[in-house]
Amino acid sequence: MSQVATRSSQRVKRHERLRLRLAGTSDRPRLAVFRSLNHIYAQVIDDTTGTTLAAASSLEPALRGAEGTKRDDAQRVGQLVAERAKAAGVDKVVFDRAGFQYHGRVRSLAEAAREAGLDF
Repeated sequence: MSQVATRSSQRVKRHERLRLRLAGTSDRPRLAVFRSLNHIYAQVIDDTTGTTLAAASSLEPALRGAEGTKRDDAQRVGQLVAERAKAAGVDKVVFDRAGFQYHGRVRSLAEAAREAGLDF
């Protein structure tokens, strides 16, 4: 009997491999991105204490009714999470793409966060 790996299980395996060598510290927290079919979420996480320092998603009321594509939503979320991270005193982060390919919405979010002042 063959076992077929689903897309989501393959992504989880990639994320687990990625997390073996990637961790957020208090000096350089981790910017974790999750992309669902319709929305995108971003968190700045300090893994040493297990706390979330800043977060943003396309589900927030301020971003929910915005016009444009999902890539535009990702750009807005990237700018918002960067502003909130800067307000929390975070300038440098480690980017955690969570097993997703670095293109499309994930790339748009990362570039917008860089433009807003976060250093990867």
